[in-house]
Amino acid sequence: MRRTLPTDAEVREILSRRRTRPVPRPAPRAGKALTPLIKKLDEQFGRGAGALEPRWREIVGDRLARVTRPQKLTKGKGGQPGVLELRVAGAAALLIQHQSEDILARVNLFLGAGTVDRLRIAQGPVAPLKDAASRPKRSAKPPPLPAQAEADLAASIASAPDDLRAALARLGRVALSRTDRQD
Repeated sequence: MRRTLPTDAEVREILSRRRTRPVPRPAPRAGKALTPLIKKLDEQFGRGAGALEPRWREIVGDRLARVTRPQKLTKGKGGQPGVLELRVAGAAALLIQHQSEDILARVNLFLGAGTVDRLRIAQGPVAPLKDAASRPKRSAKPPPLPAQAEADLAASIASAPDDLRAALARLGRVALSRTDRQD
């Protein structure tokens, strides 16, 4: 038996009685949704070598920061201390090996006591630090010398061959300008 279709009035009445489904909520933002997971992972694994990179110069000092970079921080299992892998310019590897205890102490001071107990040294090219803008830049040309100093310099290099005279003049200006600043 065939059922008849409802009229327009009956359709409106049926639809007014039925509850419609609520509009679905938009998905939460990825950062907000991942925050609990990130906190859990941070507690479990802690900060890695990426946390060391921006403050590396402060941790190991200017001299060692020029020839080393933290590359990888491996956490130990079961609360055991981990291993820090350093990228070291070839000739400095022996120096780093001899200073490993000091480096480990400084890294543990930054990351927390007992975080790292060994260094693994990987030799290779080391890129310059990113915060090079904070270091003072050398001026390309030294400041001008007083007239008397310039005359004395010219008199002292007068007997030099022509091709050497210009280089000696530049060297003399730099040396004399540095001694003037130290006085």
